[in-house]
Amino acid sequence: MASPIVPSTGLGSGLDIGSIVTALVNADKSAKQTQINSQTTLATSKISGVGSLKSALTAYQTALTNLGSATNPAFSGFAATSSTPATLAATSDNTAVNGSYNIVVQNLATSSKVATASFSGGATSAIPSGNLTITQNTTATSFTIPANSTLQSVRDLVNTQTATSGVSANIVTDSTGASRLVFGSTTTGAGSDITTTSSVAGLVIPANTALNSATPGSAGYIGSQALDANLTIDGLAVKSSSNTVSKAISGLSMTLVAAGSSTVTVATNTDGLKTSLQTFVDAYNTVVKTITSLTKATADSKGNLTVAAAMTGDSLPRTLLASLRDQLVTPGPGSQLSVLSQLGIQTDQKAGTLTFDSTKFTTAMTSKSLGGQVQQLFSGTTSTNGLLARMGAVLTPYTQTGGILDTRSSSLTTQKNALTTQQAALDLRVTNMTAALTAKYNAMDLLVGQMKATSTSITSYFTSLSASKTG
Repeated sequence: MASPIVPSTGLGSGLDIGSIVTALVNADKSAKQTQINSQTTLATSKISGVGSLKSALTAYQTALTNLGSATNPAFSGFAATSSTPATLAATSDNTAVNGSYNIVVQNLATSSKVATASFSGGATSAIPSGNLTITQNTTATSFTIPANSTLQSVRDLVNTQTATSGVSANIVTDSTGASRLVFGSTTTGAGSDITTTSSVAGLVIPANTALNSATPGSAGYIGSQALDANLTIDGLAVKSSSNTVSKAISGLSMTLVAAGSSTVTVATNTDGLKTSLQTFVDAYNTVVKTITSLTKATADSKGNLTVAAAMTGDSLPRTLLASLRDQLVTPGPGSQLSVLSQLGIQTDQKAGTLTFDSTKFTTAMTSKSLGGQVQQLFSGTTSTNGLLARMGAVLTPYTQTGGILDTRSSSLTTQKNALTTQQAALDLRVTNMTAALTAKYNAMDLLVGQMKATSTSITSYFTSLSASKTG
């Protein structure tokens, strides 16, 4: 805090009172001010360091989550490719085996679409009160049609109550202005045709009856009834109620897109696994480098390692890093593949980071055929025994809201706030001390001035007296 005293010279004493007071005050506050400044700088640095560490761990946790995605597995040991993606798409899991399959899709699985008789009044046609039952796959859904209904309100009634059933209703109006209520479904496969019964004659849709759009009173299926997908796999006939065929070939799932032929090839996912492993290594190394930068002292102007980092001497990052390293060497649930070193991943003893030997990895994939077990090593056989889950379990206590790092940051913030309070108290002491010393020195200066005036008066008196005697 700047001194409130403007340096001045005493009129009586001739002393620089301002400088004297400033020197005395600075001498008194110096030790405490140095302590406050040092501790404030340290607390600020540690708060920043804790924030940087949490950010790095959160990013690592996100990377682990992405690598462990169930919908997009990062460590699939096999990759399936389709020669004709416009005909079908293929994916594989770790139960697949290398091979090639000739697939011919004869027709896709289709869903049911049916229409009621036409209503000449269009969408606003009056519908008498009554009942309506929609049946699909032996599942019946009943509706009560209230008085003063229209074709449009019946549609809305159906859509409201069948929102989760896969059945929807709409209105199609022809060139004459007549409208039909059309029911469609997302459910595919033979036998999934929609039928209706109703006390309103125009809403009845019988089974196994084709719609004749030229006849207003006709009701039934549009185009064709619901069909199974028909395909051959290496000449063997396969039917599927869905266009997703997941049980025909072990470890292989196919999504049928259109009629046609395609060759599906299943091979070891060497390139994909290499990319995912490198992603894991890079994410881990980022954490290690962050911890190193937060704990390792740096060189001063003379080259000595005396400049402390934000968390130098703090046991927290060392404990965390040790726990992460433990998981790297803990055997996983696999029998043939249980540790990362088998995939060419080693720890650099000097830097603590991971290195990835692609040559050793390729050998593991080809000569040892370990591709199918990589997913098991990282994802585990349970929700907790895979490497990704174990790493996540180590990180969570640190990164979670109210966790170790949040608690540490809160504690440091409290310390910093206490230092701010100490600074305010010191500033007040400086102000009061400055005022007190200034008052004392001013009083002294006044006294000295008075003494000088008295001295001058006495001197003048005796000078005058001496002069009169001489004269």
